[in-house]
Amino acid sequence: MADDSEIRPFRLDTSEEAITDLHRRVAATRWPSRELVTDRAQGVQLATVQELARYWTTEHDWRAFEAKLNALPQYTTEIDGVEIHFIHVRSRHEDALPLVMTHGWPGSVVELLDTIGPLTDPTAHGGRAEDAFHLVLPSLPGYGFSGEPTEPGWDSGRIARAWATLMARLDYPRYVAQGGDVGAAVTDAMGRQGPEGLLGIHLNLLAGALDLKDQLPAESEQERAARDAVDRFMTDGFGYFLEQATRPQTIGYSLLDSPVGLAAWMLDHDTDSYYKISRAFVDGEPVGNLTRETVVDNITLYWLTGTGASSARWYWEFARFKAAAQASGQAPPPVSVPVAFTTFPGEIWAAPRSWVETVYPSLGYFNEVDAGGHFAAWEEPDLFTTELRAAFGPLRKS
Repeated sequence: MADDSEIRPFRLDTSEEAITDLHRRVAATRWPSRELVTDRAQGVQLATVQELARYWTTEHDWRAFEAKLNALPQYTTEIDGVEIHFIHVRSRHEDALPLVMTHGWPGSVVELLDTIGPLTDPTAHGGRAEDAFHLVLPSLPGYGFSGEPTEPGWDSGRIARAWATLMARLDYPRYVAQGGDVGAAVTDAMGRQGPEGLLGIHLNLLAGALDLKDQLPAESEQERAARDAVDRFMTDGFGYFLEQATRPQTIGYSLLDSPVGLAAWMLDHDTDSYYKISRAFVDGEPVGNLTRETVVDNITLYWLTGTGASSARWYWEFARFKAAAQASGQAPPPVSVPVAFTTFPGEIWAAPRSWVETVYPSLGYFNEVDAGGHFAAWEEPDLFTTELRAAFGPLRKS
């Protein structure tokens, strides 16, 4: 009988038939007419998606990405009945601090790949040996190469417990955790659960702002701007969130049937990221590392793994967990470890320090940087790395 706790090597091997079918489906796309406005007010613009489709079938090299991924140490292990895929890169510096980083939606491990070198080998990237991390990058359940849950209940708390199991299975008795987007919710849950060995957490999205908006300060210009950004998201940027939180199965039929439909759905996330990605395709001028190549790598990963529906189900779990928590009237447990937070200017709402301190009284590190947005590690990996070095530096000797 196989040992459920066994850690098995993983290698990506995509069939040529799968790539051929993808290109055939893209070529057979039935296109809508052009939007009637000059911005994204009606959704993802036709010119952006048509250029993405052209690049996808004529220039994108999936085999190059496959080779890049296979050059990294990848593994799978079963945790709580789900096969979890993860990248595990140990630093050559033995005193490195173990770090588990969690991606979000519509991201994947793709958004974190360019941080691997700077985080694990700092002396080759402008840092010091004492800045080194041993890096664990798991794929969320139902995302990418991780298995799909076969029962409800895989909310952020359950994923957080799975990550604690993973770190223990990798023999890391002390470690830190980081996350943005869905990863921020998972990392927040880890901080509130306080598993043995967790020294601290770093976040770059204040997910709690959605629920606590009316309780957060709105006196300064910065605070009012953040409040306005939350309001705009709730009225004009919430479509994908609402659909996935209420009907992930319904949208899943489209996401698994049309590659271009999947691509458009994934691009229609937040205004800042959308315009940066659109600029990369239409103008050929990427912002940071949001290049045509990496964007299509990420979309292709979702397509080839058929995870459009299963990844969306986290939002359904999130909505039900939140509703149950509100019905109980009980406040969530406090975060029991030090919290670090970085505000990136292009985030959906750029949280001011006063907001972060309200949600996380144990805030130990806070910084506002001058570049980057929602996909901070993807867009600005060097700046992101600098933030993690600073945020977790004080915890290395604890």
